[in-house]
Amino acid sequence: MTSGKDKDKYNKDRDPDHVNDPGGIYQPQGSLSFEKVWLMFQETDRKWQETDKRFQESDKKWQETDKRFLETNKKITKAFDLFTSQWGRLVESLVEGDLPRVMQERGIVVKRTVERAKSDDEKGYEFDIIAVNGDVCVVVEVKTTLRPDDVNDFLHKLKHFREWMPEYAGKDRVLGAVAYIRVHSNSDKMAEKNGLFTIRATGKSARIVNPEGFEPKEF
Repeated sequence: MTSGKDKDKYNKDRDPDHVNDPGGIYQPQGSLSFEKVWLMFQETDRKWQETDKRFQESDKKWQETDKRFLETNKKITKAFDLFTSQWGRLVESLVEGDLPRVMQERGIVVKRTVERAKSDDEKGYEFDIIAVNGDVCVVVEVKTTLRPDDVNDFLHKLKHFREWMPEYAGKDRVLGAVAYIRVHSNSDKMAEKNGLFTIRATGKSARIVNPEGFEPKEF
């Protein structure tokens, strides 16, 4: 038989108004309290802060690595530019030494040559080699690898040669030539079609590769 006290307790437990009371029959055992949720939040936040700190440290290391890479790349580029410049000068010297001979083979006697002559305009265009013979001068552009853009740029320079180099303005004939070791995209054929001598540097010498009977354009 159920006592009155037990009956009251039973009714209280069944009462919807008391289901959320501590110890009520509808409250899951071990349910989360605000304090527990707050502690969990703090722990999660701490872990996020640690993760963010490690990420920042990793990012810093990557930045340092990237900086070292850029510095190394800069040094490599500088060394390559120096090598290219020195190699270009070597090719120029080779071509200049053979220029009187190869020009004479085409009926042009070279009296003197001038290297790296700069124009008088504010842009300061440079002409690699100028070979002079009385009233004729041959302007030579030297490239280790001749490309289409090189030919176009050189043709532009030749059109303004008399203007930019007034000491040669009175010459009766101004001819152009490109000298190279290698060619890209048939640049030598392009140069020839535009009336330029094509001189190939091979080994210890250079030679004109235009066919016999080639007539150079006068600029």
